[in-house]
Amino acid sequence: MKDIITKAEILIEALPYIKNFYGKTFVIKYGGAAQVREELKESFAKDIVLLNFIGIQTTIVHGGGPKISAMMEKMGKKPTFIQGQRVTDEETMNIVEMVLGGLVNKEIVSLINNHGGKAVGLSGKDGSLIKAKRKIIKKASKEGEEEIIDLGLVGEVAGVDPRIIISLSKEGFIPVISPVGSGSKGETLNINADYVAASIAASLKAEKLIILTDVPGIMDRNEKIISTVKKSHVKKLIDDGIVSGGMLPKVLSCLKAVEGGVSKSHIIDGRIPHCLLLEIFTKEGIGTEIQL
Repeated sequence: MKDIITKAEILIEALPYIKNFYGKTFVIKYGGAAQVREELKESFAKDIVLLNFIGIQTTIVHGGGPKISAMMEKMGKKPTFIQGQRVTDEETMNIVEMVLGGLVNKEIVSLINNHGGKAVGLSGKDGSLIKAKRKIIKKASKEGEEEIIDLGLVGEVAGVDPRIIISLSKEGFIPVISPVGSGSKGETLNINADYVAASIAASLKAEKLIILTDVPGIMDRNEKIISTVKKSHVKKLIDDGIVSGGMLPKVLSCLKAVEGGVSKSHIIDGRIPHCLLLEIFTKEGIGTEIQL
């Protein structure tokens, strides 16, 4: 009987959050271990279906970098990265689209649908969802001048037209989006999924952007999770080196989202089963929340 009462108490604890978030939009960046380990994939899909059944509209943006690299190597092509960015020629772009839009996207759609959801796979090119522009990165040359590095078909978000997402969500569908977009000449560009998720969240004026990672959140120097970070404190964390490496684009994406009108952004540990429910429906949460 105690176990049954405990389950009831958990549901009652979640009630205020369910009421508050009913009819709201969450954008979720899905990646890391949660996208690889079978038990975590199932857990994620169940969380998404539950959120939609209680009236929360979810949009998912996924990555797939390791699977792209693995496929490139299978096809005899060595992945090359500059400043963490994949150099993407036309042949690589074909592999990117094949893996993201075919393999990864459809697997996520199938997982959600197998648990009773109504997921639909999209790329940023569908419905002119993501307009992109070539990404330019620079580095200092030996002469002290800045040298422009050509990454090929790598882009950044120039604009988002969310009408296809809004239309699908109104009909109860769950959009699952691969992070590619159309350039000014119609070329396909590969875009960082964190930034795509942030841009889509801002365009929808979403209640939350939630980024799943393989770390517990932003950690202080004592390896403790910083549960809440204000916009004004983010720069100091970066300057102090607390936010660096792979966490940097995630934090900057969260910041971009809240500056664009998203109520709150979250970085959570996707290695924890049902991490979405634990972050959304408990007072303490499990990760880092970024807000204005």
